[in-house]
Amino acid sequence: MIWQQLQSLAGSYPLALRGLGMTVLLSLISLVLGTLLGFALGILRTGGNRLISGLIGAWVDLIRGTPFLVQIFLIFFILPEFGIELDAFTAGIIALTNLAACFICEIVVAGIRSVPTGQVEAALASGLSRWQRMRQLVLPQAMRIVLPPLVGQYVLLIKDSSVVSAIGLTDLTRVGWLVVQRVPNGLLVFFLVGVGYFIVCYPLIMLARRLEQRMGAAHGEVQL
Repeated sequence: MIWQQLQSLAGSYPLALRGLGMTVLLSLISLVLGTLLGFALGILRTGGNRLISGLIGAWVDLIRGTPFLVQIFLIFFILPEFGIELDAFTAGIIALTNLAACFICEIVVAGIRSVPTGQVEAALASGLSRWQRMRQLVLPQAMRIVLPPLVGQYVLLIKDSSVVSAIGLTDLTRVGWLVVQRVPNGLLVFFLVGVGYFIVCYPLIMLARRLEQRMGAAHGEVQL
C-alpha cells in the first residue's frame, strides 16, 4: 500500500516542482518589495511628523492584528466589487508585500530607536541634514539590530505564503491538496509538503542564527 502511494507521489513530481517554484517566486518578489516598503515606512514613522507616524502606526496595527487569510480574501474577492480585478498571483503579491512591509516597518522602527540619542544630537550639531544623519549614522547602526529579526521575518513570510492556496494559486500547499485527492494519505503528502517548506526556509534560519551569534559576540566585546 505505502509503496503504491510512493509510486503515485513520484508521478506528481513535476507538479510538486511547479508548486515549489511558485512558492519561491511569490516569496522572493514579496520579500524584496516588502523590505523596500517596510524600510520606507519605518523611516517615515520615525521622522517626527505625528500625523504620518500615526497613520502608519494605525495601518501597521490593523494588518498585524487581523488574520492574513481575511486580508487576502478582501483583496481577491472584495476589490472586484469596486472594479479592481486582480488575478490570484497579483493578489498574493500585494497581500504578502503589505504583510511583510508592516512587520518589517516595526523592526526598522525598533532598530532606529535603539541608536543613542546623543549620537543623533551630535550629528545634528554638526550640521548634517536629516537624510544625511539617517544614511550616515542611524541606519548603519540600526542594521546591526535589524538584521537578525529581519531574516527571521523572511522565514515567517515564506510560511505565510501557503495561505495563497486559498485563492487557487498553485503553490506548494495547493499542490498538496491536489495530490492528496489521488493519494489518500494526508499524513505522507503533507509531511512532504512540510519538507519542501523546510528546504526553502532552512538556509534563512541558519543565516538568522549566524547573525544573532555574531551580534551577540560583538556585544560581548563591547562590554569587555
